[in-house]
Amino acid sequence: MNSAWFEAALIALTSVGATVIALLIVWLMIGRKRAQGLEPASSDGLEETVFLFDNEELVDATPSARRLLEATPIGISDWARLSAFIAPRFSDFHTRIAGLAEHGQVEMTERSETPGSERMRLIAEDVGGLARITLIDPGAEGRGIRVDSLSQRALEDELEMMRSTLDRSPVMIWRSDATGAVTWANRAYLLRADAFEEDGEGFTWPLPVLFDLPAQGHEEAGHVRVKLMEKEEGTRWYDCQSFTLTGGAIHFALPADATVRAEAQLREFVQTLTKIFADLTTGLAIFDRNRQLQLFNPALIDLLQLGPDFLTGRPTLYAFLDRLRETRMMPEPKDYRSWRIQMTELEQAAASGFHSETWNLPNGQTYRVTGRPHADGAVAFLFEDISAEVSLTRRFRGEIEMGQDVLDALPDAVVVFHPSGELALSNTAYAHLWGLEPETTLGRITLSDAIAQWEALAEPTALWSRLRAVAREFGRPEAFSEMIALTNGLRVSCALQSLPSGAVMVRFSEPVPRETAMAEHKAMAVLGQG
Repeated sequence: MNSAWFEAALIALTSVGATVIALLIVWLMIGRKRAQGLEPASSDGLEETVFLFDNEELVDATPSARRLLEATPIGISDWARLSAFIAPRFSDFHTRIAGLAEHGQVEMTERSETPGSERMRLIAEDVGGLARITLIDPGAEGRGIRVDSLSQRALEDELEMMRSTLDRSPVMIWRSDATGAVTWANRAYLLRADAFEEDGEGFTWPLPVLFDLPAQGHEEAGHVRVKLMEKEEGTRWYDCQSFTLTGGAIHFALPADATVRAEAQLREFVQTLTKIFADLTTGLAIFDRNRQLQLFNPALIDLLQLGPDFLTGRPTLYAFLDRLRETRMMPEPKDYRSWRIQMTELEQAAASGFHSETWNLPNGQTYRVTGRPHADGAVAFLFEDISAEVSLTRRFRGEIEMGQDVLDALPDAVVVFHPSGELALSNTAYAHLWGLEPETTLGRITLSDAIAQWEALAEPTALWSRLRAVAREFGRPEAFSEMIALTNGLRVSCALQSLPSGAVMVRFSEPVPRETAMAEHKAMAVLGQG
């Protein structure tokens, strides 16, 4: 019984011991591989910068390697940050590192534009499918410099890049302390301040203050436009943008001469327009896209009898039109609803394109209202008093109608042709003589057309050739008359006379009363039959 228990215990102890020994062996193998992966490629006793990557994923790194990655913030991953540091320094880095698995080891030397300078070395090794990359800085070997040389180099390179970038900026950039003294400036500022020494290497200290800027408060940023008096170029303008920093501020000065000139030209243009608008006799009202009054001229106040207080209050278009309705400065509407519809149509027509309508006011005045669309949805209305024009037109129309009545009262047939040869006017006797409807004399009829009509209703005579010659050479002074016989037996005198305006008047008169001539014509016809 005891021997059985002893054998069982021995077996259990043997199993546990074997398990422990196996675990120790595995642990030792892993530790040796890990130590081998990060073991420096050289054994000079200095801690080198070593990275261990599985593809592009960082598996492990020495402390100096991690500090180098921290000093190289550019990149979205550890491999990207390391590439940002290595690729500019080693030619064909990406191409050669891609062949690491095939070659097993790749060595590269930093390219340098300075002959004889100490150059950094890179050793990449394939260790069990992992890439071990070792960076060796010969400048740190044998000088007691251990882990920070490459990190310092990365920082110095970034600093040099920033300095060269800022020095090549055409914009003046400078920093100031809490008292306003300039503590740093880029090359553009130093050149403008004439701060360089004669040799062009150093610059004076303290740095001159070019711009008198207001003190920075707690605002995130401040913007101010300042002018700078220069000896040769005169006054220069700059837009200065300032950002508050701990213990001071950073400032950027952008040239603003073109902007200042453009603003001055715009002000002059607006002033010119304002003077023109003030001298206009036409009322002007401009409403923005929200239909709120933005601009008006003095003539609008005089024409529409609206108070300046009302207009300067920037009323809406409907409030503006409603005030016109109340003051009876627009046609009297039948009812408010129809008026609103009419005003809506007016707004829509003016916004969509040129629109014009005539307002006959209750006081007898007549206004022409014109609407025009403008940029950004705005609309402009022009109000013009055309009462005198309408009155003059009515008077001219009355005189023309009276002149036509006088012509129609004449017994002679009269027709007048423009200098262009087209029919200008004729009277009732003319239409009756030639059997024309009054409407036919309103069309486009020339002297040649009229001669053809006359010749068709009259006996042959040399007069027609003479009249056609006048039609061909219109404008030459002429005056002659001749008797002609119509096919209905009527004999009339045809007289042509040039008028001072260049027009031509033709008059047909009857020397023998129409009734007598018609009776003689019938009698001759009867005798001929007998």
